[in-house]
Amino acid sequence: MSEANQPLPADELSQVPNLSQAPNPEAAPETEPPADARKHGFGAALADWRRDVFLALGFFTRLPIPAASGHLGAAARAFPFAGLCVGLIGALVYFVAMEIGLSGLLAALLAVAATGIVTGALHEDGWADFCDALGARGGVERRLEVLRDSRLGSYGGLALIFSTSIKVAAIANLGAPELVAGALIAAHTLARGVLPLVMARMPLARSNGLAVDAGKPSITAANWSLIIALIIAVIAVAPVAALVALLAALAATWMVAKLAQAKFGGYTGDVLGAVEQVAEMAILVNLITLT
Repeated sequence: MSEANQPLPADELSQVPNLSQAPNPEAAPETEPPADARKHGFGAALADWRRDVFLALGFFTRLPIPAASGHLGAAARAFPFAGLCVGLIGALVYFVAMEIGLSGLLAALLAVAATGIVTGALHEDGWADFCDALGARGGVERRLEVLRDSRLGSYGGLALIFSTSIKVAAIANLGAPELVAGALIAAHTLARGVLPLVMARMPLARSNGLAVDAGKPSITAANWSLIIALIIAVIAVAPVAALVALLAALAATWMVAKLAQAKFGGYTGDVLGAVEQVAEMAILVNLITLT
């Protein structure tokens, strides 16, 4: 045996480092991310939510909201928060009207007027155009042309009269301010919470317009919008009533979407307005049966 192959004495062997226990310079350190990194991640997520809420409020309401950059479709998960604000404003007006001694019918009319004012009658305008286009003679192109026409026709006028009457009658029927508050919050929240489902799953009816500029949300964002809307509705009107309201909103959405697909070949901004209005009416009417 050569000298190089001879074993080391025991006293020298004990001084040799154990290479198997030596740190691996390529191994990733098993440490938690720094506190500032976690804080930055949370802050970025919070900033994203803030931007989405401001985008939704800036589009769906006339409230003095700071301007936010981005496409509306990317903020789809925040649509229910816009509905929550509108519902709260309507509920507040109804409460004040009842407190000063006005009748339930007049208070309901003022509440509906307040929700229309705070939204700039955005959805009502789409609902009227949608009904005018349905009544137009001709093919798809002719109907799409009527959708672009800002003038109010006879079908649109009747649609606004009936939709306003239905909402006012439903609210007046609920009567108690606490019931009205819950119904308005649930109706406006869920009616906007279902809009991303249409935007994500239906084709666009044309290659330009408001719906095109808004962009299409992801399926994930659409699902989040529905989940958030349902949570708010559960808090507002209790679980069973919230589930009934959700089913009513989904049924209304499906009906308007199928009609839009058949008549226009897809959805436009006016179709989304019609979805919101029909869903809102369906929710309020169904909530009456649970009181």
